[in-house]
Amino acid sequence: MADLDLLTRSLARNVKRWRTERGFTLDMLAARAGVSRGMLIQIEQARTNPSIGTIVKIGDALGVSVPTLLDYERGPNVRIVPADRTVRLWQTERGSYSRLLTGTEALGPLEMWEWRLMPGESSDSDPHPEGTVELVHVTAGELTLTVDGEEHRVPAGASASFEANAPHVYGNAGDEPVEMIMTVSVPPVQ
Repeated sequence: MADLDLLTRSLARNVKRWRTERGFTLDMLAARAGVSRGMLIQIEQARTNPSIGTIVKIGDALGVSVPTLLDYERGPNVRIVPADRTVRLWQTERGSYSRLLTGTEALGPLEMWEWRLMPGESSDSDPHPEGTVELVHVTAGELTLTVDGEEHRVPAGASASFEANAPHVYGNAGDEPVEMIMTVSVPPVQ
């Protein structure tokens, strides 16, 4: 629970910091992120633990990565994220999860994720800002990747890339867990 409290406080501090730095009012950020003003107030006051979808939307709207919002420690040139410092931001009772491995600020946010999807489970994602690209590499099982309503099968050992400005779903229609590494590149805020 202490880790969750730390993340909630870090998120509160950093959302307010980046919102102020970008010159956004609460209403402006709410409109850009597609979340309510009330939710932003609760986040900035560390009174709520928002979903990963909400955190991603706010990061996209601010033009910063999820690790930046969660206040990861940064080194000058090389940053090592020990396994015990990665953050599991989504999980189900059956064992599916996504784990943020690392991220950085390139021209825009750049994040690397580890995912596990148990048989029969899926994770929906809202469209990201125009110019966002996602890369996935499946290491086990077969991923059912649905982008803008069109299904694509990605077996173990194969990779896929796509423009993520349309609704997309990561799913497992198979009998064994799907494991994959995903990278998300979001363009800088204009």
